[in-house]
Amino acid sequence: MNASPLSDLVVVSGMSGSGKSGALHALEDLGYYCVDNLPAQLLPEFVRRLAESETPPSRIAVGIDARNFGDLSDVPAALSQVGALGISPRMLFLEARDEPLLRRYADTRRRHPLSHLGLALADAIALDRQAVKPLRQIADVLIDTSEMNVHQMRRAVLTEFGLVGTGLSLLFQSFAYRHGVPADADFVFDTRVLPNPHWDARLRPLSGRDDAVRAYLDGQPDVEAYVAQVQGFLDGWLPGLRSDTRSYVTTCFGCTGGRHRSVYLAERLARHCRETGWEEVAVHHRELE
Repeated sequence: MNASPLSDLVVVSGMSGSGKSGALHALEDLGYYCVDNLPAQLLPEFVRRLAESETPPSRIAVGIDARNFGDLSDVPAALSQVGALGISPRMLFLEARDEPLLRRYADTRRRHPLSHLGLALADAIALDRQAVKPLRQIADVLIDTSEMNVHQMRRAVLTEFGLVGTGLSLLFQSFAYRHGVPADADFVFDTRVLPNPHWDARLRPLSGRDDAVRAYLDGQPDVEAYVAQVQGFLDGWLPGLRSDTRSYVTTCFGCTGGRHRSVYLAERLARHCRETGWEEVAVHHRELE
């Protein structure tokens, strides 16, 4: 096999309701190519095909849990086969106590993935815990989300797999005001004063990551003035936030729907920070998940 830039594999597993989907979204924001609920026996072949593709990703993350077809005790052997390809596998395991899991399913009214077996929720959780036990035993990173909200869990994953190091790590996040300001925001900028691509029927179904929306916003006087002022603020104040006790800063951009202006600004300011020397920069678009 030719040398491939694909060198990092994270297997995300754990209890249903512990935050695995959110963890995969966080890894995706860090540049991982993510796939959920892949049958464990297909893992080595899946990784091999990606590694041999014309444009392989450098990092991949795969969700494997109790929904999996087959015996999860076979996963260690599958990881050994992946290691033989020259790719370093790591296991991220998320767990939670029974009481928080029962509360989360009651609050969201979601069905447990094992409820199709005709089990009561408490029994489904117990069976789930037993099924994923072989993966917990080989976990490289273990996160207990019992007392975490979704933002705290996400931050734990970002810190563990991406936003780490001796420097200050930056997270740029877009959001919609109608769904609330992110709880983990350090700085919040309101982009609703800017021209809104939503009112252009061609742009409405797109997002701020699409070329057409960027072309609409690029160069508009109000947008450029806004960007210049925010850049000046961040350039002036972010360096002063470096300290031995602070490892990350979350800067949020909000608009009405969280799809166009806020996404555009989060991407553009993240790019500016990378270009000005910040090494650890991640972007998250809450409403695009």
